[in-house]
Amino acid sequence: MPPERQDTRTAFPHPEEVTDALRAARGGVWKPAATLLGAIGTDWERRSHVSFLLGEIAAVDDGWLRDWEAELPGCADAALVRARATVVLAWKLRGSRRAAHTSEEEFEDFHLVLNRSRADIARAAELNPADPTPHLTEIWTALGLGYDHERMERLWAEITARAPHHYEAHFSALQYWCAKWRGSHEEAMEFAVRAAASAPLGSLLTAMPLIAHYERAIHEGDTSVEPDRTPEMIARVDAALMDVAAADPNHPRLAEVRHLLAYYLTWQDRHEAAVEQFRLVDGYVGALPWRYEGDNAAEEFCRVRDLAVEAATEHV
Repeated sequence: MPPERQDTRTAFPHPEEVTDALRAARGGVWKPAATLLGAIGTDWERRSHVSFLLGEIAAVDDGWLRDWEAELPGCADAALVRARATVVLAWKLRGSRRAAHTSEEEFEDFHLVLNRSRADIARAAELNPADPTPHLTEIWTALGLGYDHERMERLWAEITARAPHHYEAHFSALQYWCAKWRGSHEEAMEFAVRAAASAPLGSLLTAMPLIAHYERAIHEGDTSVEPDRTPEMIARVDAALMDVAAADPNHPRLAEVRHLLAYYLTWQDRHEAAVEQFRLVDGYVGALPWRYEGDNAAEEFCRVRDLAVEAATEHV
């Protein structure tokens, strides 16, 4: 598909029941969201994914969520969406610019709402003690408020006690450990490698070293592809390919890993394998690495995809 037909909002097409619930929420109706989260139950990967999507909507207009809370005041699902919405709102108030280009007023609003999120997160956790989602939501509060490493480790223990191989939790924690936030390149890669090594096949956590590698390159402004072609990186991509093959086809993060694989396979001159991944995600570019290109995400996706297709065709 050409750039103008790429969906930059998401990495893959949402299942019908998710699309319906999101549409209803945007229209001010809460019951489909409640039904969906109730049906998801303890599938923590799907629960975190859907609650975030609903939180994004509520961060813009929470009338439907307030109706839900009024109708079912002790509902753990509504409380979770509220916690997600508060954190999303805080980050919207901050904006996506670097700290040097963020105003004092934006920072004040950001910190005010993030501090408020702690009570919302605590309530969601209290209403559903087994759920890791409130705790992983707090990672983004930790990022913004600057939790020290010891406090972050305590939060991480709460998460892994409930879901030791949760993708979103690991992605969020990796952001914390990156040099751009509260850690360093070395700490981020150490965390990523440890996560990948200890996770079962199909968990998709082999993507973490790929993300850590990309984060370092972006942070340092390194546009060379040579570091992407080392034996170590080839082995990491191979591990992620095996992980993807073993994953549940309905895993909500599967497409995100395919995007990463398409990118790295291209720079490793493994063009036929890259094209296979591109075909599976074409049309949706709301994922790393394209997402970091901002308004040029679709153009960058198509540029790299077309390079892979052209090179693969030459070798036929």
